[in-house]
Amino acid sequence: MGYGQHQSFYLRDRWLSKAIKPLKDDDRFFYDKYAFEKIGLGKNMVQSLKFWLVATGVVKEEFNENRKKVHKLTPLGELINKYDKFVLFNDTASILHYMLSKEKEPSTMWYWFFNECNESLTTKDNLLNLFSIWVDVHEDKNISEKSLKRDVDCLVRLYTAGQNTDDPEEVIQSPLNKLELLTDKKGYVYKKQPRKENIGMATLMYVLLDYRDRKEIDSISVSEITSENGLWGKVFNMSRSEIIDALSELANHPKFPLRFVRTNNLDTIHLPDIQSLEFLEFEYKRKLEALV
Repeated sequence: MGYGQHQSFYLRDRWLSKAIKPLKDDDRFFYDKYAFEKIGLGKNMVQSLKFWLVATGVVKEEFNENRKKVHKLTPLGELINKYDKFVLFNDTASILHYMLSKEKEPSTMWYWFFNECNESLTTKDNLLNLFSIWVDVHEDKNISEKSLKRDVDCLVRLYTAGQNTDDPEEVIQSPLNKLELLTDKKGYVYKKQPRKENIGMATLMYVLLDYRDRKEIDSISVSEITSENGLWGKVFNMSRSEIIDALSELANHPKFPLRFVRTNNLDTIHLPDIQSLEFLEFEYKRKLEALV
């Protein structure tokens, strides 16, 4: 699992677009000793950006034919670069958040906080204590408390930077701030329950389609969507009533509706026969057409 790889820098607005262009020209860009000058960031920030690109699923790290590490845009990264490289849509921000938190690696803190941590209102000190206990149980090696504390601080700032307009250090916002998943006030961190519109209906369908493909299943229940790790109730902290409302709306999608089947008081959802990325591209095109 991964800890503290962000160099204490949260993902900033325009960082993804800043990195994608040089990577398309040079897949070894992050191993260029002058990369920081070419991209206009500090050396540690460049390392942080590399982490965020991989953790959000925009870029994949692999080996080339010479057994050297390279970074390639993923199909998801290609879509984001084509349709929303500046992360202007909430759907894009929500997908980046989903990619960070759906699995234990590489952003373990994000997975733990949104899937395993049941605290809705707490302090950063308590979060650190709870996270440390969880890590001790799940790790064979020793992870330094300093590294875990950096993860706690970075997670909170990723979702709240810019909320406190009186703090000059909070001028630079994160693209995930717009989701309003957390607040940090007077020493307390509060996990909020967002409205489905704030997450984005396209993202909610994308998550179900992606989950279906990863788990190799044909259908999914409301109970699973509410309580399973990596799904709406956990990743987005959605209430059951908001989940039902969102499913009802997706059942009326103009081209790719999902379908409810109710038997023995169980709600089973059958998803449309389309790949997650195909659906996402369809929705991006719809959004752009609506703006014209």
